[in-house]
Amino acid sequence: MMEETRARLIEAARQAFAARGFAASSMDDLTAAAGLTRGALYHNFGDKKGLLQAVIDRIDAEMAARLAVVGERAQTPWQGLLDEYRAYIEMALEPEIQRIVLLDGPAVLGDPSTWPSQNACLTETTRRIRALVAGGAIPPVDPEAAARLLNGASLHAALWVAASDAPEATLAKALDAFRRLAEGLARP
Repeated sequence: MMEETRARLIEAARQAFAARGFAASSMDDLTAAAGLTRGALYHNFGDKKGLLQAVIDRIDAEMAARLAVVGERAQTPWQGLLDEYRAYIEMALEPEIQRIVLLDGPAVLGDPSTWPSQNACLTETTRRIRALVAGGAIPPVDPEAAARLLNGASLHAALWVAASDAPEATLAKALDAFRRLAEGLARP
């Protein structure tokens, strides 16, 4: 029952945040849309900010699953990693991701690089780069340093695209610059 309540609140919030944004979505409207009370929201998430974190966690998990599929299609593990980063930056054009994860999320929850999902991504990227170096796919580089720089560059590129008045043009510039930076890691 508790999982069903959480799921209903997350889905109602996700729809409201995507349509109206975090600030314009009232807790009364969220709970009414879910057919629940404010007490259920407080009990499960603490407050509206906690509910936003849960919505972002759900979207992040979906994004990670989509990115894994992108990476698996590549001919090499290195190309797979680069393809995943490209796809992540491109997701900044998707209205739900743009509004909830890249605009409202940082405004309400603070620096995305400190979010648990970003730290999990950093750990996984470090592991993958370590394996790429060990396998000779890329020249020796400190895996954590490379992972932090790649993750930071892709996150900031996505934030730039999401906040841009011309997101398509910004995306093209961001992807080109990111590709050039990332390709440098593969050069001896």
